[in-house]
Amino acid sequence: MTDAGRTAEKKAEQAHDSDWLDHAIRAGLVAYGVVHLLVAWLAIQLALGEKQDQASNAGALHYLAEQPMGGVLVWLIAVGMFLLVLWRLLEAALGYPEESDDKKRWLKRGSSLAKAVIYGALGWSAVQTATGSGSGGGTDSTTAKLMDLPGGQVIVVLVGLGTIGYGGSLVYRGWTEKFREHLDAQGQAGKDGSAYVLAGKVGYIAKGVAIALVGGLFLYAGITHEAKKSGGLDQALQRVLDVPFGQVLLIAIGIGIAGYGVFCFARAKHLSR
Repeated sequence: MTDAGRTAEKKAEQAHDSDWLDHAIRAGLVAYGVVHLLVAWLAIQLALGEKQDQASNAGALHYLAEQPMGGVLVWLIAVGMFLLVLWRLLEAALGYPEESDDKKRWLKRGSSLAKAVIYGALGWSAVQTATGSGSGGGTDSTTAKLMDLPGGQVIVVLVGLGTIGYGGSLVYRGWTEKFREHLDAQGQAGKDGSAYVLAGKVGYIAKGVAIALVGGLFLYAGITHEAKKSGGLDQALQRVLDVPFGQVLLIAIGIGIAGYGVFCFARAKHLSR
């Protein structure tokens, strides 16, 4: 490695371990929590038949943009998401040095890279909302483009299975309370700590169920070769209304997603990384 390369790597390591990155992560987590609270609000309103706004990340951003000072808030969310992208990219490059197993360390770094992509997509969606440049293409049009690729049907099925798997991993983390590792000792102690853990447990499970539903739509679209059978979070939650006790289930999912938002705030306050 050249001297310039070693210098760049050292600066990256210093950034990864710095206090300013902690502040950046906290700001990003607050923004992420706000988005989840808005999605929860729209989901509950959808269940009650009082709103037609899309109960999704994009729908939440559009809803926020329509409020007083909403444009500024959407820009702040975009900045927060890109700060989380920076954090996850540094983790993907330099994180988990304490992990002695090389395979596990690279798996964790790969997970950080995937999360950077998720945060980046949300940040870009916020920029598009703030600038009014969002495209009109929906999830079904994206699925149709994938279908047109060689082996496209298989790709859509794999996307569905992968999305279901990710949702299932969130449910697992919620049920086993593995998310506790994201809170420092103070954040897990006392009545406040118990409330944070409960919010995290409910939130992870509800978010996991919602994401698995989205994966189910992709899987069904891939199997049936019908792009319009796919959909985003808003379509998945709309489908919940069609099942027995769907209104109750959708309200429960909305409350759970709100719990995830609250946990993001708790994590920002009691950050452990």
